[in-house]
Amino acid sequence: MLNLLQSQKLQHKILPHHIALLNLLHLDSLSLEQRIEDEINENPALEESSNPDDLLNDKFSKETVQDFQNWEEYGYDDIPDYKTEYENYLPPDRMPDRQIAETTDFRQELKKQFRFTNLDETSYILADFIIDSLDEYGFLTNDLDSIAEEISFKQNIWVQAIELEPVLKIIQDLDPSGCGSRNPGEFFLIQLNKMNCNSHNHLAAIELVRNHFDDLHACNIEKIRRDMKMRNGEVKEVLQLLASLKSRPISSVNSSHVNNAVFPDFIISIEGDNIVASLAKQRSASLHVNQVWAETVQQMDNDKSSDRGTRLYLRNKLASAQWFIKAIRERESNMLKVIRAIVDFQKGYFRYGDTMQLKPMVLKNIAEIVGLDISTVSRITCNKYADTPFGMILLKDLFTEGLSNKEGTVTSNKVIQRIVEELVQKEDKKKPYTDQQLADILSEKGYVVARRTIAKYRDQLNIPVAQMRALFF
Repeated sequence: MLNLLQSQKLQHKILPHHIALLNLLHLDSLSLEQRIEDEINENPALEESSNPDDLLNDKFSKETVQDFQNWEEYGYDDIPDYKTEYENYLPPDRMPDRQIAETTDFRQELKKQFRFTNLDETSYILADFIIDSLDEYGFLTNDLDSIAEEISFKQNIWVQAIELEPVLKIIQDLDPSGCGSRNPGEFFLIQLNKMNCNSHNHLAAIELVRNHFDDLHACNIEKIRRDMKMRNGEVKEVLQLLASLKSRPISSVNSSHVNNAVFPDFIISIEGDNIVASLAKQRSASLHVNQVWAETVQQMDNDKSSDRGTRLYLRNKLASAQWFIKAIRERESNMLKVIRAIVDFQKGYFRYGDTMQLKPMVLKNIAEIVGLDISTVSRITCNKYADTPFGMILLKDLFTEGLSNKEGTVTSNKVIQRIVEELVQKEDKKKPYTDQQLADILSEKGYVVARRTIAKYRDQLNIPVAQMRALFF
């Protein structure tokens, strides 16, 4: 028996082009350039034009090789031949400031070194897979069981975790030493074993890392001293030995595969009494629809005898190009609204560059000012940098929570972190402040902060606990 049921419900649906727009908001400047290039290559109805002023300047530039009109102009021209043949020169605006060095990824170096071990081809396959599994600091974060399963699946060979152990040991002995360590404790042991030293402190350090590394990580120094039956002076010497070791096989500064270049999305400048915020590069002005394509679509719409599939293809590409240009314009408009609202909210900070001038600010504050959704503001500020008179800043760092003082004034937690950092720098190194003492000092200054909050801020600032600071002094 058939029954008809009538119900009423509310649903929230988002259109595909809205999802695409949100993805555009999330992109930084470099990712946006790649996205625009991909769109131009895929859609022939979309074109990019250069600035007419730039083209005019290039035309009359002395460095630009011009086409000759007649023999007299060619015969008496004094442009060197090397500038007219094969374009084998660098333009002045692209001349590098220093020599361009060839860089190699540390993983490629490890693979080359492993080839000198004279093992079989299967070992090379296992080693390459393990090396490719290393993170940017040279650690092996995945366990050998999961790596063995992945190798078996992708290489169509049966591999067990026990077969990877000898290969991993060889990788750890390559240069840089310790690559493939599964945790910092294993990396410390590799460095200690390579020292070839049998002093008391060296042997105690090996025992500490091997048997008490969890206690060391938790800063249970007193428990380590009791378990190893050591005096305070001996514990200090062992910890100083461990502090002299490297913490990572590959440092982020020296690794060639880490790109530290930052390209700003916004430019903030001070002009008199005004703080001006603008986009670093406006891309919508250079994008336009191919006019020949648009005219062809109009003609085929008027000519009903044309092929329907062709008309549909041309019309879809035209609509896609028009939407993409509109989306880029909307992205830039929303980005300008958000950055100007942030600058207006944090005038004191952008004028002087002093962290103490930061006001508590959350995404909701900016969203209410510009009239956008919180998620939209979050996408616009994510991975975006601003070039300011006092350096490059990440916009996400400006969003901080607030803490109320005794007078009821709300202060940014960045200000509290700055005060904690200054107190630690000025403390007596032989008797450093505990977290509770830091909380008490802040309370005297008018900031009511809990001890666990101080501990959280101290961890964010990479400041060790008081007991560790005293030992390393």
